Amino acid sequence: MDEMTELRELRELRADAPVPDRAALAPGRKRLTDAIGGGGRRSYRLRTDWRIASLGAVAAVTAGALFFTQVLDAPAPRPSAPATVTGDLDLTSPAAALGRAADFLDRQEAPPEPRADQWIYLREENPEQEKGWAEVPAEIREQMDMGGYSPDSWVPYDDKAAENDASDTDYRTARESYRIAAGLPEDPKALLAKLREVFPSGDGEYGEREDEAEHSFRALYVLLQSYPLPPAAMARIYRAMATVEGVGVTDHLIRDASGRQVIAVTRAYDRNTRREILIDPVDYGYAGERDVVTRTHEAPGPDGLTPRVLKRGDVLMSVARTRAAVVDAKGQKP
Repeated sequence: MDEMTELRELRELRADAPVPDRAALAPGRKRLTDAIGGGGRRSYRLRTDWRIASLGAVAAVTAGALFFTQVLDAPAPRPSAPATVTGDLDLTSPAAALGRAADFLDRQEAPPEPRADQWIYLREENPEQEKGWAEVPAEIREQMDMGGYSPDSWVPYDDKAAENDASDTDYRTARESYRIAAGLPEDPKALLAKLREVFPSGDGEYGEREDEAEHSFRALYVLLQSYPLPPAAMARIYRAMATVEGVGVTDHLIRDASGRQVIAVTRAYDRNTRREILIDPVDYGYAGERDVVTRTHEAPGPDGLTPRVLKRGDVLMSVARTRAAVVDAKGQKP
């Protein structure tokens, strides 16, 4: 048995690789953005990235600067690097990397769909969110009954109230996402068209309407954040993602917010940054995301503060999903 196979067998002893949906943001983080922004239970949308809203809310409360973190990329694989990390990867193109991931997932047995009374446990490491919470004055947290920052969160698998809320056309519960994914067609073009219907298009970063490729990519990564998804559905999603115009893959593993080495599937987010979808290089599960500066530029600060120069390579946001599991009760950990 080779090292890659051994490691994969060991990894199967833990919960499946995490792929949660947007509804699973930490409760404290969500209360902060809702209370300050006046939003309801699900104020974020496909067209409004929750990380931007959260950073803006923290800045409004603290009148502080935006928070940025530099995370150094992992070096390109070396001959001495562990075979379990580098030996079974092909990062020469999106088709090669995502095709290999899809082939692996096609061979996996799908676990049973969660029961209606079960919960999805998620653990995210998000340095910017944690730093932002530390800057919110204690008296404001107490006033808003927000508690403290926690990387752990729970979301009900079956949330009928949310499913029946027709006012939010972008949000999908964990159960809805599972069934949407399970019913996606094999053909990449048809799959992308279906997801563009499921997740309506919104405005781009500068107010322009999303083009088809941008819309497709965003719909794909919103669904990929859902947990759980059937392995065969994830395989179809990865193959479709490889066909989206502008999608790339970093030719070496990068380090996420938790220090793990992961695959980065990339696409320009706006004229100055790119979005990176992070994938576990062993079991090919969703592992998080990053926003990285691609062009040195000056970014406006919060009202009344001096603009900040952002340099190429700066990491504006980095979220590492380190655990996800189906549990029987809110507050339970696997």
